Amino acid sequence: MDRILISDLLARCILGVGEEERRERQEVVINLALAVDLRPAGESDRLEDSVDYRALKKQVLALVEGSQYHLVEKLAEEIARLCLQHPAVAQVEVRVEKPSALRFARSVGVQITRKRS
Repeated sequence: MDRILISDLLARCILGVGEEERRERQEVVINLALAVDLRPAGESDRLEDSVDYRALKKQVLALVEGSQYHLVEKLAEEIARLCLQHPAVAQVEVRVEKPSALRFARSVGVQITRKRS
């Protein structure tokens, strides 16, 4: 299966269980790999035959920036659910990282893979 990649999308949201994490928006980094059959778009050169990743990016940012989840796992799950709403997306890999969440680590995060059920 072909893939559309969105790399290092930055957003800010309330995310975490600590008191300060619940008050201050924090930066998260999102990476997506969408499994899509890109042959129709490659042959037609029409956006309608692909996934409008600009529109999807806006939807993901709206979801993330409006969220107040406690766990990175929940945020990743909701992003995956959103991506799978597009009929052309058969599978999605979502990686969400929270920079500076752990002392002495550049970031901490989760990566999940979800398929259309």
